[in-house]
Formats: sequence, structure tokens, C-alpha cells
Amino acid sequence: MFSTFYKKKLEELLYHCHRNLPSNLSDDKIISKAFKFAYEAHKNDKRASGEPFISHPYDVALILAKEIPLDSVSIAAALLHDVVEDTPYTLKDVKAEFGNEVAEIVNGVTKIEGMFENYEIKQMESYRKMLLSMTSDIRVILIKFADRLHNLRTLEFLSTTKQIRLAQETLEIFAPLAHRFGLSAVKSELEDLSFKYLDRKAYDVIAKNLKEKKREREKFIKNFIQPIKEKLTEAGFKFEIYGRAKHIYSINKKLISRNKKFDELYDLFAIRIILDTKNTNDCYSVFGICSQNYLPVPERFKDYISLPKQNNYQSIHTTLLSKDGKMVEVQIRTRDMHEIAEKGIAAHWKYKENSQHHDTNLDNWMKKIRESLESTGSEETTSQVLENFKLDLYQNEIYCFTPKGELRILPAGATAVDFAFEIHTQIGLKCIGAKVNGKIVNLETPLKSGDQIEIFTSKSQTPKLDWDKFVVTRKAKTDIRKYFNTERRKLIAEGKEQVAKKLKKHKINLSDEELSRIIHRLKYKDTGHFYYSVSQDSSKLTALIDILTDKNKLQNLEQKQLSAEELMPAGTADFSKFVKEARTSNKGISLGNGFENNINGLKYDFAKCCNPIPGDDVIGFISFEKGIRIHRKTCKNIVNLFLREPERIVQINWNETGGSDFTVGIKIIGEDKQGILTLITKTISKNFNLNIRSVDIKTKNSMFEGIFILSIQNLNQLNQIIEKINSMEGVFSVERYEK
Repeated sequence: MFSTFYKKKLEELLYHCHRNLPSNLSDDKIISKAFKFAYEAHKNDKRASGEPFISHPYDVALILAKEIPLDSVSIAAALLHDVVEDTPYTLKDVKAEFGNEVAEIVNGVTKIEGMFENYEIKQMESYRKMLLSMTSDIRVILIKFADRLHNLRTLEFLSTTKQIRLAQETLEIFAPLAHRFGLSAVKSELEDLSFKYLDRKAYDVIAKNLKEKKREREKFIKNFIQPIKEKLTEAGFKFEIYGRAKHIYSINKKLISRNKKFDELYDLFAIRIILDTKNTNDCYSVFGICSQNYLPVPERFKDYISLPKQNNYQSIHTTLLSKDGKMVEVQIRTRDMHEIAEKGIAAHWKYKENSQHHDTNLDNWMKKIRESLESTGSEETTSQVLENFKLDLYQNEIYCFTPKGELRILPAGATAVDFAFEIHTQIGLKCIGAKVNGKIVNLETPLKSGDQIEIFTSKSQTPKLDWDKFVVTRKAKTDIRKYFNTERRKLIAEGKEQVAKKLKKHKINLSDEELSRIIHRLKYKDTGHFYYSVSQDSSKLTALIDILTDKNKLQNLEQKQLSAEELMPAGTADFSKFVKEARTSNKGISLGNGFENNINGLKYDFAKCCNPIPGDDVIGFISFEKGIRIHRKTCKNIVNLFLREPERIVQINWNETGGSDFTVGIKIIGEDKQGILTLITKTISKNFNLNIRSVDIKTKNSMFEGIFILSIQNLNQLNQIIEKINSMEGVFSVERYEK
């Protein structure tokens, strides 16, 4: 059926399977059958390199057999992984020949096909499918790693555009994902190969320097490890010790982050000590022996044995000073730890029935990924899903604790809000303040390893829009977006109910199709968009009823798409002139001293929803009743108005101001202890000579929440007030109050 050459290839693959796979997970029959099936399916196809296409699935299977040893089902699926995508054979054919298990893995690895707007959308849908599949069967992602690794090893045969696209995608998705699964060797090679094509000049410079310094480095390592070897041998340890250069991409990141030249970096290599022992305490004994020979750097000691990384990585990391003052990283681990460190999930996947090797962290992580992907509503784009997923890939981790001492592993940069959502979604949504190591901190304060965090909640609290700007975990971002999407759906439902009641009152009967057509004519994206607008501004509904009850306007609307100004009720005939004048200035409209109630003769007022004050970034929206309504640029209402009717937005600038008072609210949360409210009011009145217009206080248990309405002059004064109160003992948080 096929040549002697391919018979030898199959024999080579089976040889490595026999050598590396456990006997209970190796099946020559299914591997041979898959090899022959793939050969027949691809026999007329060529790769970009000119090689027969079968060489690619074969090499992917070989990587799995040699570098990521799994089982015969994985090897068979790797051989078949391009059959459905690139040949006339279907998934049904694969299922008929190899059964459900192989077919499901092949389906998970196969990219999305069909019509899409562009390449990016197609790719993101493929990611989504792959991620869902991997949460059902881990072998899907391991085959994808092998597939991507072989593609990068043969990247030279593709166009420059494809090289850059694949390399960038690998650095952003596949390399950090390989790290998440503990595949250290795969991750390093993916990074180096990607870097080679993204910045060839920098890659070549580092590679050349490493090669030139190799002999010098080897001599240094030999001298450095000699006294350690002698002491370990005397102590009776069985071990392997060697030095290794760090990979090129890692070195490049160090050069950039430290702003150093190659010759100025000393920690370009690490010493690794692998102990043949089952006793993890031996690792600490070896650390003690190393510290007797060389001075350790205390702040660079990391114990990943007591606190493993989320990918199950365990090792002791320490940095020692050589006799000539060079810093050398030393990693100490057992043989089992080393296997997990190098091959990650693949190392203990085959022992998954053994609870000792079961990766609970990974199981929980994949469960969260599946729940996130399956619960994503239509309002969340695939790009947002992918962005959320990426957040969980970058593995600079910190170790934080609850007041009861429970460990939570978070990404570096995580805040108290991230921690709250990690505990529970409702804790995050109701979070009002936090204590870190017994001290009150702002919610956006980044946490550090070893911090103990206590979260305070309030039933009346709801998430703030700005939380999404500083939270870093996927869970926090997803939960916050879900909350606001749910709120939007509620407002749409309210708007829909208002429209139905109004139509019924005026005895107007419209089918869903007729209403949708009219809404579209009015330049709304869809009826949901219109209902949301009605919930925010009842004049939208009034305008619609006016059109529907005026035969001439309705007829004109059906004949052509008139502007919003033309369709407004009577009494606003000069509105188009008003709009034109408002947009006349390229630099925007300036608010003069005294804040007269007109700008260049145009009426305006300040929006009550966000209460802008001098110093705020502001923007104007041309309304039909009140002229220009001035909002803060961060106001959620102006964001919605801008998205809906950008042609009615005008630029607003503050001039130098004087004299006028503006109303603003501040929200204060703190401990409900005797005298605290009196102290706050005295601080405001005495230090800033301000009028406190009203105070609304709510207390529960030992907490209070107060809304203070003040008369102030500008943003600078408000910031001073917030800073002053925030520094008071017993105050958890102070922020500008928004309705």
C-alpha cells in the first residue's frame, strides 16, 4: 500500500511509543490504522516546503510520542488531526473508523470552517471551540501544542506575513497556555521560535553572544558546582546537577526590563539540582548545603514546594553569590517534581486515576474556562472572551490569604476587588472596602504575595464602571460585565413595557415587524437599542408617538429616512439652526466666567446624572428641550448617547472660572464608631469652608455609608476633600458619588 520509506516511518513512531508510553496506554493497532488512513487521505497533497503533506501529521504524532508522551489515542488523533480540515473525509468517516473518543479529539483540534467576516473572527471562533474541547479532553490542547511546535519549526517555508501572524499568535496564546499546563520545554521553544521571526536581528545578536560565551560559561558553571557536588556526595545524596543557559526570548525580556547590555547580565544561566528521592524535605537540606558554600540573596528565595504554582510546578529557587560576586540562580527539586516541571499535565495525565498525581488546580481552572465560555451571552463578543481568557494565561503569581488563612493564588497586579470576586461573585459585586494586613486600603491598591485580605461588603453596594479599568482577573472582569449587561437588559425590558403601554393608550396597533421597520428608519440599530433609549429618555417615546399619530410624518418616514431634527414635535423649528451653530467652533464651545446660561447665545445646562464641575473632562449633548446638556465624559449616559447619536455631540471646554458654586456628592464608607461623623463634617467645614447641603447616613452592624452633598468650586477642591477624608482613621473609602 505504501513504500518501504513509510513503513520505516511507522516503525520509528511505534518504537518511540513503546519506549515512552506506559504499556497499558500503548496500542500498535490503532496507531498503525491511523497512520495508513492519514497516508491515504493526504497522499496527493504537498506542504509549502514541497514535502508530502503526511510529513506534518506524522511529525506532530512523533512530538507527542517523544516529547509529550501521552497515549495511543492521542497519537492516532494527531495523525488524523488535519484529515477533516484538508481532505474530503468527514468527521463521520473518522468516527466510523476509529470510534467516538478519537473523533471527538480530532473535532476539537480541527479549526472552524465556513463563512466569516474576516480572518480574525474565524481564528477567535476556532480558539473558542478549541478551549471548550480541551476542558472536556485535555489531549485536544496537547495535540495543538505539538501541531503549533512543528509549524514553527518549519515556518521558514511560509510567506513573511504568515510567519509574523503565526509567531505573534504563538506568543500571545500558545506559549503562555503551554506554561499554564506546565510544559516548560514546549513553552520555551515556542517563545524562541516566535521571537526568531518577530525580531530576527535581536534574536541573532543574543544567539551569537551565547555561542561566543559558551566555553567561558561552561568553565564558570563547572567551578561553581564543584564544591556543591562534593558536599552533596559526602551527605549521601543521589542527584544530578548541571547548568543551563536561559532561553533567548527570556534573556531578551531581561535586557529590555532592566535596560542592560548583554555583558551586564550575570543571571543568564541557572544551576539545576535534581534529587533521586521521594522525601521533599531533602530539597531543604540541599538548600542548606548550598547556602553553606555560597552566600544566598534572601529576597530572591522562593519556595514553590510548600506553595506550588497553579500549574503544579514545585521547586526551590534561590540565588547565590559566587566567589567573584556574580549572582547564580539555583533550582532544587526531586525527580518527580522535575518531570512535572518539564512535561506538566502530560507527566501525570496518564496517572489521572491516582489522586496523588491529580491536578485539582488545573481541573478547577478548566471548569472556570468552560463555565465562562458556555455562559457568555450574545452581548459579549468573541474578542472579549479571548481577552478574558488571556488574562488567566500570564503566570506571574502572588499568594494571598483570607482572614482564616485560606490560600488564594492571583495574578500579579491583582487588587482587593479581584480577591473579592475570587472568593465569590456576590462578595465581589457587594465589595465596599478592604483591609490588607489589618490596614484599610483603596480597592484598586495592588496586592503583594503574603498579604492577608479582609473584604467588607454592603447590600446597597453595586459595581462601579471604573472597576473594569483596574481589575486584572478574568473572573472579576467577566462578572462585572455580566452585571452591567444584566442591568442593560432590565432597562430594555422597562423601555419595552413603556412603549407597549403608550401604544395601547393611543390605540396604535403595530406588529413586531412594522415597529422594527420604523425603528430602523429612525436610525436605531434595533428595537432593543430603542427600548434602552426610551428607558433613559422618555422624550424618545413621545417623539415616536408623535410620528405614528401624524399621517404626514409617518408617510414621509416611510418614503425616506428623515433626520431626527425633522421628525421632532412642533415648537423646535429652529433646532437645525441651533445644531449648526453649536458645531461651528472647531475647538469646541467654551464656558465663560460666571457660567451664564447661554454659550454664544445658545441655551445650556449641567446634567444632573453626573453633576460636572470645573476641571472635569466634559462634553455636550444637544437636546431638544434644554439646549446643550453638559456631561462628564465618563458619564455612562453620555457614552450611550454618543454611541446612539454621535452627530449631536459637541466639544465643551472650561475657561478660567471664578465665584460660582457647584453641587457634588461624595460617598464615604467606614467604621460606625462614636464621633466619626462629627469629625468628618468638621473636617469639611473647617478645612475647606464649605456648605454641606445634606447628609444621608445608613448604618449596619459596625459599618456606615454616608452620602454628603456639598457646594464646591472645582475638581481640585473636590480631590483635596477626598484625600483629606480618606486619610482619617476609621474611613474605608471615599469616592465621588454618582447616582
